[in-house]
Amino acid sequence: MREFSTVLGDASFLEGSRWLGDRIWVSDCYTQRVLSVREDGTDPRVEALVPGNPSGLGMLPDGRLLVASMQDQLILRREHDGTLVTHADLSGYARWQINDMAVDPQGRCWVGCFGFDVTNSASMEPAVIVRVDPDGTVEVVADDVWCPNGSVCDGNSLVVAEFFGNCLTAFDVGSDGSLGNRRKWSHFGDMPASRDASEVAAYVSVTPDGIAEKDIEGAIWVADPFHQRALRVGEGGTVYDEITVKDGQVFDVTLGGSDGHTLFLAVSPSFLERERANTRDSTLRSTRVQVPLA
Repeated sequence: MREFSTVLGDASFLEGSRWLGDRIWVSDCYTQRVLSVREDGTDPRVEALVPGNPSGLGMLPDGRLLVASMQDQLILRREHDGTLVTHADLSGYARWQINDMAVDPQGRCWVGCFGFDVTNSASMEPAVIVRVDPDGTVEVVADDVWCPNGSVCDGNSLVVAEFFGNCLTAFDVGSDGSLGNRRKWSHFGDMPASRDASEVAAYVSVTPDGIAEKDIEGAIWVADPFHQRALRVGEGGTVYDEITVKDGQVFDVTLGGSDGHTLFLAVSPSFLERERANTRDSTLRSTRVQVPLA
């Protein structure tokens, strides 16, 4: 029987989690807070307030926090004195709201966006991936991506979850930050012809949302909210493990903890702001896994 611990509760909708330093960091999107806590749930902190709704998180090599602010399409940077400043403005580059983000060892941000108005049931349109360099320079580096969501980047390769694409997509990262050798890292099945997001989500076998950094065997944990589970997936699509959550949808996962064997899961009944803004039943849970973080 899988055992879970509640690390953080009383939240509206948790996303963008990262294991940074000796703490788990996560965005509570609709209370507009970036939170952090120790892996056992002690010492909770409010790290930043982001009126545009925080999502993806990361850190620059010098320890300054970066936050994707969804509604205003900004990457914010928390300075060492705690003030928030604009690191990069993605308006004019991103399509609709920005979402999750990976920050690589060089301090480059890889940012996804929805591509269309998900909240008002607009017809699905492909989105882009945007790279933000450490000096704030912005460039679109990939197109025709179906809602790029969770992502991980080690500086040499980028893996992105395509939420409506039924796959994880990988790229090689060039020394200049360009992307090449696009390929399906894990392909879970074909997409339907429909451009109705609810129909596509009901059809696909996996709705990959947040993804964790690779473990020591090269596998990636993938949040699959519409099937209420997290999957441990290898390159090529082999599913090695599955964790089911019966009382909620798993929107995000992060592998970390003091020994690398703790999987954190962001669980919520739904995700739309109009459904979640006035609720406080989203939780961050943890469970132990056999294969640790690389």
